[in-house]
Amino acid sequence: GLAVGASGCRRSDRSTPKGASSAASAPAASLARGTGATPSALASQVSATMKHEADTVSHASETYTAGPAVVTSGKVNGALLRKRHIARLKGEKSPVVLLRGESALDLGQRICEAVVPARPAATPILVKPNICGFDSIKSPEKSPNDNGVTGRITDPEFVRGVVRCLKARGHQRVTLAEGCGLSHQHFLDTIRVSGYEAMAREEKVPLVALDDDGVFDVEGEQPGKPLAISGIAGTHVPTLLMPKLLGETLERGLFISVPKLKAHRYSVVSLSIKGMQGTVMRSDASPAYNQKWRMHAELKDYLHARRTEPEDRAAYVASLDLFAERMVDVLEVSSPDVVLVDGAPPVAGDGFQNLRMLPDKIAIGGTHPVFVDKVGAEYLGLWNSDALASELGGHRTSPLIEVAARRYGLDLDKVEVQGDGFVLAEARQRFFKSIAPFAIDGDKLVQTRPHAALPAPSASAASALFAAPGSASAIAAPTPRGDKPVAHAAHVATLPVTDGRVDAAWSRAARLGFETDYAGAPSGIVTRVRFVWNEAGLCLLAELENAGLRSDLSFPVDRERPKLYEEDCVEVFLGVDVAHPKHYYEIELGPFGHFFDIDVDRETRREDTAWSSHLTLGTTRDAAAHTATIEACLAAPEIVNALRPGARLAVGIFRTEGQAPRHYLAFSPPRTRRPNFHVPEAFGVLAIDP
Repeated sequence: GLAVGASGCRRSDRSTPKGASSAASAPAASLARGTGATPSALASQVSATMKHEADTVSHASETYTAGPAVVTSGKVNGALLRKRHIARLKGEKSPVVLLRGESALDLGQRICEAVVPARPAATPILVKPNICGFDSIKSPEKSPNDNGVTGRITDPEFVRGVVRCLKARGHQRVTLAEGCGLSHQHFLDTIRVSGYEAMAREEKVPLVALDDDGVFDVEGEQPGKPLAISGIAGTHVPTLLMPKLLGETLERGLFISVPKLKAHRYSVVSLSIKGMQGTVMRSDASPAYNQKWRMHAELKDYLHARRTEPEDRAAYVASLDLFAERMVDVLEVSSPDVVLVDGAPPVAGDGFQNLRMLPDKIAIGGTHPVFVDKVGAEYLGLWNSDALASELGGHRTSPLIEVAARRYGLDLDKVEVQGDGFVLAEARQRFFKSIAPFAIDGDKLVQTRPHAALPAPSASAASALFAAPGSASAIAAPTPRGDKPVAHAAHVATLPVTDGRVDAAWSRAARLGFETDYAGAPSGIVTRVRFVWNEAGLCLLAELENAGLRSDLSFPVDRERPKLYEEDCVEVFLGVDVAHPKHYYEIELGPFGHFFDIDVDRETRREDTAWSSHLTLGTTRDAAAHTATIEACLAAPEIVNALRPGARLAVGIFRTEGQAPRHYLAFSPPRTRRPNFHVPEAFGVLAIDP
C-alpha cells in the first residue's frame, strides 16, 4: 500500500496480487472497432516491432561537476543512455495504437494490453503519470465545481487500468512516481485531492515523489535522490540530475510514461516529451528539485518585458525553441520505453485555466515517444497548422516534436496508426490558447492582445503563469525607485503578550508611519507599525486609522482565512534568504483576528499554504473612532533562525482598506501600473537591531 509519513512517500513492501498469473503476459481484451487484427496478435506485433535491450546505467564515467554539488554518491552514465536512446529513436519504426472506449479505466487497461511489450514478471516497472500539471488546488468552498486539478492531469482511473493490466501479467514490482518540484506537503495534498493516494492504496502499489534532495525523503530507498549524470556536458542541460528510481528503472526495468492528452499554453501540447519535465532536477542551485523553472527561464524575461514594452514575439519563440532543445536533451537521457496517453477525455485550451473537454474518450499508445506525440497533436488539431505557423515563427506544431523529428531524421507523415486511427480524420472543434497573446478557436485566429502597444496587465492565464497567491491584481512590473525604506526591530527581553493592546514591551520600538498607496501617491489613510524581536520570535504592532473594519465575521478566527486580502487587512511579506530574494513568507492579518500565512516562491511558482508562521495574534477595535490595532508574533523556525543582531531582512508591509473605492497601501510602494504587492524587488528593509 501507500506509506506516507513525515519523511515522505516511500515504497512499501510489495505483495503478489490476488489471482495474479506468473506468465509474462495475459490474453488482451478485445480492441475497439476499426482494426482487423486480433488484440493478442496486435500486442505481439507491437512487442516484436519494438523489442530492445533494457537501458543500462553505468558507474564508470566521471561526474559532470558544473553547479553546486548536491549529490553525495552515485552517478549515471548519461553517454551510454544517450547512445542507446538516440539509436532507438532514430531506428525504430513502430506503429501507434489509437483506441476509442467508454471509460478511463477501460481504456487504460486496453491500451496497456495492446502496446506494452512482454517482459518477465520480475521486471521492475516505473509508471509515471502527469500528476503535477495542474492549475492550483482550489478551495471547495470557493470553487465547488473545480478543484483546480481534475481534468488537467492523467486520470487516476486510467492509471488504475494500466496497473491492473500489468498485475494481470504477473508483474509485482510496479511503482507509480511523479516529480512536481513542490514542497512535500504540497505533493501530499496533490495526490490526495487528485485521487491518486486512494487509487494507489486500493491497488496496493507504491506512489512516490521523483524529486528530492534529502529534504523530506531521507529514509528507505530514497527514490527521488538526485544522481549526477556524466556525458551531457555538451547538451543544453549540462547540470541535469536524474532521480535514483528512474536511473534504476532505465538500468534493468521498464519505464512507462502516462501523460494526459491536452493542449499546453507554452509547449502547444503536453504529451510524452513535455512530460519528461516531471523527471527534471538540476544542480544549478539547491534544492535541486526546485529548479524545474530553469528549463524555460527565458520565458520569465519575455513576460516581464511585455508588461511595459511592446510584445517581442521573436523573444517568445526563441525561448520556446530553447525549451524544446532542452526537453529533447532530457528525452535522450530518460526516454520512456512505452507511452500510454490518457485521452478520456482529451483537453483543448491552455491546459490550466481555459479548458475545453472534447467529446471522445480515446487512448493513444506506442513505444516511440515522438510518434505518439505526433498523433496526439494531430488529434487536437495542432499538427501542420497554418494558424500556429503564423504566430510561432513558422512552427506548425509543438516545437518539441519538431526538434525531436529534426534531430533523429524522422518522417512523421509516415507514422502508422493502428486500432481506431480513422478518428484522426473526423472533424472536431479546435481550441488552443497560448501564453503569447493569441488563440485558435475553430478556424479562427484570435489576437488577444496586439503585437505592438500593450494595454495594462490583466489577470489572464498568460500573465498569471508566475503569479503568486494573494496579489491584489495582476502581475505588473515595478517602475524605477530610489533607496529602500528601512524599518527597525528593537530587541526586547520578553516578547509582548498578543492582546491587541499597546503595552510597555513596545516602548523600545520605533514607530513607522505610512499613507502611500501602491503607486506612491498619498492616500490620507494612515498606518503605523512597530517591530520587536528576541530569540523566541518577531512581533509586529500595526495601528490602523481610517479603518472601515470590513470583514466577513461569519468566518471563524481559529482557522486560516483564504483570500483574506480581499477584505480589510494588513499584509506582511518577509524575505529571510538574500540568495533567493523571490522567496518570502506572506502573513495576512485581519482587524478581527482572521489570518492567513503562506510560503511563496515566485522563482519556482511554488505556493505552500500548508506552511505555518507559528502565529499568535490579538486585535482590538474602536468602530466609532474608525481605528484598529493588530498585534502579532511570528515564531516559525525559518523566521527565528534569521533573527540576529545586524541582520537586514526584506520586508513588504501593505494594507488593503475599503471597497468603493478600494485602497491598496504600501510602506515601500511597488509603483506598478495596477495594484500588486508581489514585487519583491520593491520590498523595504527590516533592520534587526541589537
